[in-house]
Amino acid sequence: MSLLLVTLAGCATALQDRDRCGNLVDAAWQELDAAKVEGFAGTVSYAKAAGLLTRAKANQAVEDFADCVDTAQRARFFIAESRKGR
Repeated sequence: MSLLLVTLAGCATALQDRDRCGNLVDAAWQELDAAKVEGFAGTVSYAKAAGLLTRAKANQAVEDFADCVDTAQRARFFIAESRKGR
C-alpha cells in the first residue's frame, strides 16, 4: 500500500513539473521574442537566454521536467537582464 502511495505521489509531482515546464518555456519564448523586437537581441544575456531555452526545450522533449523548469527559470533571468541592457 505504501509503495502505491509513493508511486502516485511521484506521478503527481511529475505532472506538475510537466505543466510548469511547458508554461515556463512558452512564457520565456514570448519574453525572448519581445526582447528581440525591443532591440535587445545583441546582448550577451539574450544569447545566454536563447541557449538556455533551447536546452529547456530539449529537456522537455526527453521528459526531464525538473531540469526543464530550472533551465527555463534561468533563461527568464537572462531575458530580464537583456531587457535592462546587460
